[in-house]
Amino acid sequence: MPTDHEKPSKDLNEIKPVTEGVEGYDDSLDYTEAEEAKVRRQIDLRLMPWVLFSTFILNMDRTNISNAISGGLPRSLGFNNTVINNAGSLYAVVFSLAAFFGSILGKKYGPHRFIPFLVLSWGIVTLGHGFVRDTPQFYLIRFLIALTEGGVIPATIVYLGSFYKRDEIATRLSWFWGVQSVASAVSGLMASGLLQLEGVNGLNGWRWLFIVDGIITIIAAGLLWFALPSSPYHTKGGLNVGGWLDERQASIGVTRVVRDDLLKLHYNTPVQWSDIVAALKDYKVWGHLAITCVGLTHFVPYGTYLPSIINSFGYNVYVSNALTAPSYILGFITMTIMTSHSDKVGERGYHGVFAYIWFIVGFAMLEFLPDNAPKAVFYFATLIISSAPLAHPMNIAWLTENTAPIGKRTVASGLVISAANIYGIYANQIYQPSDAPRYHVGNFIILGFLAATVLLFLNQKFLYARLNKQRANEWNAKSDSEKEDYNSTTTHQGSDRLDFVFKL
Repeated sequence: MPTDHEKPSKDLNEIKPVTEGVEGYDDSLDYTEAEEAKVRRQIDLRLMPWVLFSTFILNMDRTNISNAISGGLPRSLGFNNTVINNAGSLYAVVFSLAAFFGSILGKKYGPHRFIPFLVLSWGIVTLGHGFVRDTPQFYLIRFLIALTEGGVIPATIVYLGSFYKRDEIATRLSWFWGVQSVASAVSGLMASGLLQLEGVNGLNGWRWLFIVDGIITIIAAGLLWFALPSSPYHTKGGLNVGGWLDERQASIGVTRVVRDDLLKLHYNTPVQWSDIVAALKDYKVWGHLAITCVGLTHFVPYGTYLPSIINSFGYNVYVSNALTAPSYILGFITMTIMTSHSDKVGERGYHGVFAYIWFIVGFAMLEFLPDNAPKAVFYFATLIISSAPLAHPMNIAWLTENTAPIGKRTVASGLVISAANIYGIYANQIYQPSDAPRYHVGNFIILGFLAATVLLFLNQKFLYARLNKQRANEWNAKSDSEKEDYNSTTTHQGSDRLDFVFKL
């Protein structure tokens, strides 16, 4: 049976590059593997640092709320953790809606411009956190931060798709989420210092945390505006000065990506309503959304209260924030190793199962350790949890490589980031004040979600295997003339075609 690489649909073969506006694509261009490797290396060295910088800033600003909570924000504003949980649920709803439209708006206005605009917007809002005075203002500022942060990740996924081939994306996304882990670690270390500014110029330490983070973010937005190129063919200008690919390398950069996936000849085509409908009707997409929504549930309660949980072991507030750093660094390392291996061997499902069994071991320790266990043992349990490899970037790559055509894939990219945040509506309610500090009920609930995720990964893998087998049997049963007739008359598109092979 031909693969989607070997036998693209007829209408794709008939597309002329010039009509699609994929500047730099040359269907007659010949280049060596060494030349392609050099171009990819240049993109890794010159583009990815800025992309990783943008997500570093994003996660620094997303995790500072947990540091502020441990630094006394609720007490200063006169409310308890119930308001924090409700604000978290509000954040999840708004962030998810913004994420859904992020990929669409990024495609429309250009990710290289849309991303810096969003960074500037949430930088201003982050700064505003430092001047909140009461509960209504806190709800408003959390609404605005979700609205401005939500679109950047799906826009970045769309952006990276124009620079990298399908079997390269998962590894780069692991760097992307790995740097978020580093940002969380740095945020914890910064917080351990900034929270000690309590009372300086009459401001709480947590206010200084938001003010400093906001100023850093606004500066970062300006740098990103002048650093991000529109495509591999246009790397000159701004902070890149003369560019980092010559004309031949630029053509290779575009051509290699299009040859890997001819659907990218449509890359600059705006998303249509039919793409939205197709993505929403595809049950396979919903399988990945379920993995995302269920599998990430534990991150909200655990991530929000991690400094406070460590504090409950007997460490002071400043040490507790600093002790979150090693966990995030270990998670970055394990995720990068696992995702790179997944790309190398071309397998997704069992890698996801491995990651979630690791999480189960850590939360089981946190749940069942006796209350009189040494605080170092409790802290070790948090290290086990936080060092587990995050399967989310691999799941996103799995979704995008198995979803076509390009408009449908763009919508799916927004949907999966929405799913990666909408669970916050209920996840923010898992750790309740009455359950503190061990959160036995909450951790037991989390263990259930983790076990369900293992089953979801297995279900998705076996679903794709069954579809591949069914389609192969149907295709191979056709005569040559029937195959030609199918290619000329079928209304099936992208991943709905008989000759599309799903990665397992």
